[in-house]
Amino acid sequence: MDLREVEREPEAFQRGLTAAQIEAICRRAFGPGVTAVRAVELGYGGYNSVYRVELAGGNDAVILRVAPEEAVQFGSELHLMRNEHASVPWLAAIAPLIPQVLAADWSHDIVDRDWMIQTHLPGVPAPEHLGTYPRSGRTTFFHQLGAITRTVHDVRGPHFGRVADPSYASWSEAVIASLTQIADDLEQAGLDGADVRKATELAAHGRATLDEIREPRLLTGDLWTVNCLLDAEAPEPLISGVLDFDRTEFGDPAADWTIRMAQAKHDERESFWQSYGALNRTPAALWRANIYEARHLAAIRLERHRLNNPKAVHESYDAMAKVLAQFG
Repeated sequence: MDLREVEREPEAFQRGLTAAQIEAICRRAFGPGVTAVRAVELGYGGYNSVYRVELAGGNDAVILRVAPEEAVQFGSELHLMRNEHASVPWLAAIAPLIPQVLAADWSHDIVDRDWMIQTHLPGVPAPEHLGTYPRSGRTTFFHQLGAITRTVHDVRGPHFGRVADPSYASWSEAVIASLTQIADDLEQAGLDGADVRKATELAAHGRATLDEIREPRLLTGDLWTVNCLLDAEAPEPLISGVLDFDRTEFGDPAADWTIRMAQAKHDERESFWQSYGALNRTPAALWRANIYEARHLAAIRLERHRLNNPKAVHESYDAMAKVLAQFG
């Protein structure tokens, strides 16, 4: 089998597979009569190792995603692939836009890692293709993204917290547990987590305000431009697929990464709100938004450390200080 891998530093978090491992995975998924002839590692993901695998006999190419070994996963990021797998039935409202799961294996028989095979969606990554349109096309793009996000957020869940586990009876429990786990991860990685501990204390003190969120809704977890595919032939931006729902959870839609990014700049992304709808801007909602921003910054710090970006890790402390100052 022809295997083409992404070049990475020896100390990089991601680890590739051998050709023999990919061949064995394909036999496990599709039977001994199916042969993988070519695998190309895709470099867009920052967590899982992702391959486009071509099969013999004219079969459609498939996407193989392989999670990191459990030993190197942070507690707050443990079993993200399993969480995405559990999320698929809850994403039925946008099923035409997401890949279908063809096979999944948590047994670690072939490789000591979780893996999942999905259909290969047609389209071009939005970061590559969006810039080929006039700038006005971004308005069309963000309007579509707002509608997709609204559809996901309209899904009601059975509990608070990750779709798979752990689950919580209240939103405050889920938020506090999440912040606590990230702080633990940061400190275990040798980083200062005192400001995240402070955010956790503030969340606990404001438990009643968090628990004004009584109905858990589905959050995309990580949906933004980088996780969208565009139709290569469309005369204006047309989202043909959305990917990577491994960080889904049930909670307050305002806590979603997508909402954070849609508010980050006052530009063409303003059209997001035309299809999504207006945010709650009460004092309680604004207080919760600061807690959510602290959680985002804590998770970003952990990710930047995982990706060996010490400059961004350092910058996260100033950003967190500004958020915590909002609480007085």
